[in-house]
Amino acid sequence: MTKHVENKTASSSFTLASKVKDYYLLIKFTLSFTVVFSCVICYLLAPKVVEYDWVMILLLFIAGMLVTGSANAINQAVEKDTDAVMKRTSKRPVASGSMSQQEAYTFAIVAGLAGVGMMWYFFNLSSALVSAFSLFLYAFIYTPLKKINSIAVLIGAFPGALPCLIGWVAGNDDFSAGGWILFGIQFLWQFPHFWAIAWVAHTDYSKAGFKLLPADKGPTRFTALQTVMYSVLMIPMGMMPYYFGLTGVTSVWILLGCNLFMVLQSYRLYRSMDVKAARRVMFSSYIYLPIVLLAMLADKAG
Repeated sequence: MTKHVENKTASSSFTLASKVKDYYLLIKFTLSFTVVFSCVICYLLAPKVVEYDWVMILLLFIAGMLVTGSANAINQAVEKDTDAVMKRTSKRPVASGSMSQQEAYTFAIVAGLAGVGMMWYFFNLSSALVSAFSLFLYAFIYTPLKKINSIAVLIGAFPGALPCLIGWVAGNDDFSAGGWILFGIQFLWQFPHFWAIAWVAHTDYSKAGFKLLPADKGPTRFTALQTVMYSVLMIPMGMMPYYFGLTGVTSVWILLGCNLFMVLQSYRLYRSMDVKAARRVMFSSYIYLPIVLLAMLADKAG
């Protein structure tokens, strides 16, 4: 009898752990955390946010995770068949069959409504509307467009950068220049970041029918040149926070150094034209964003 109870308890624990893991993968926790991190930092950069209210920061983080998790859940429910054929995504819960499409959609609806509702109730209507628009754009425009045309990357860059604007609007309750500058920095950053990922995972993406590189023939010199171009555009954009009085002079030099580093890595990709160089661009972009955002926050103009 005791052994039976122990086995039942162990089985329940295993089931709970499996379900937690499924939802961890469903919301793409690491990606969602990165997105919400940008949102929170941009909220703190807003001039009207003069002190750290940790309750409000936590509420913004939870709301952001719910909205982002909702978008990612819809993405996985829609792409369950294509996720199943790609090595890097085959273990996602809907693709692997450990979670039904219906469960994923149910979670997406509940999480999306809760997240947008929290933005409205605790912050303002404007941030809630932008959050809802970002969710819609990612889940219902970008996601299906990935199989049709590489312009999907351009479309996807909007919901990818909107968290910066959402954070700013939540803190400042307006759509002033600072929010659009932060949006612009993250918008431009996504092109070298995502094209590097698409270069590294080109075989997998092609197998699934995704068209994510700017050239139809896959990883070409044109793709590398586009990566260089957008990295160069990040240089003047990185000077805008100081020019508009959002930050001090110290962060300008940090942003300039980070942007030049991205240009260098993108140029090395243009010269080498190989996966190793693309992987350098990819990892450089991963460390770029937290350094830049934290530098601006530390140097926030009073």
